[in-house]
Amino acid sequence: MPLDDILLDCEEHMEKTVDHLRQELRGIRTGRASPALVEHIKVDYYGSPTDLRSIAAIAIPEATQILIKPFSPQDVKAIERAINEANIGLTPHSDGKQIRLVLPPLSQERRLQLAHQVKVLAEQAKVAVRNARREANKLIETEQKGGLLSEDQANDAKEQVQQLTKTYEGKIDEVAEHKRQEIMTV
Repeated sequence: MPLDDILLDCEEHMEKTVDHLRQELRGIRTGRASPALVEHIKVDYYGSPTDLRSIAAIAIPEATQILIKPFSPQDVKAIERAINEANIGLTPHSDGKQIRLVLPPLSQERRLQLAHQVKVLAEQAKVAVRNARREANKLIETEQKGGLLSEDQANDAKEQVQQLTKTYEGKIDEVAEHKRQEIMTV
């Protein structure tokens, strides 16, 4: 495998890891309502698990409220059940046609728990980045043993992989710190 392909593949894996972290963090609650809190909840829709956003409109009428309007009124009960089963810490209030989720203010203790959860997710993302580094280094060593790369080229390539790792770990720290600040802001 050419060196450029190894580096490109490694960078691609690292970029996907950062994107995945951003998606995961969207689901963590801050002081404000966000459709991201509920849009990926799986609802049993005619026997198959379906994302909530596929069967209902999700709106934010107020900063602390989420309004869910099913496209079909008979889906209200299934959506309500799915929200309860998702354990997101919100109680659905239904009027038969739509569901309201009221976000209570976060206590300092809960903010600290959420900040810790962000830290854990960031650490998992860093582990994934380091795994991508390890895989790239293995491929570089394989190419070197096969005689396709000199020792200097292999060392340079490993240094480039290490720089990529530092860059993406920095991005992960930046994303996590931004989310932590968002959570801790009262």
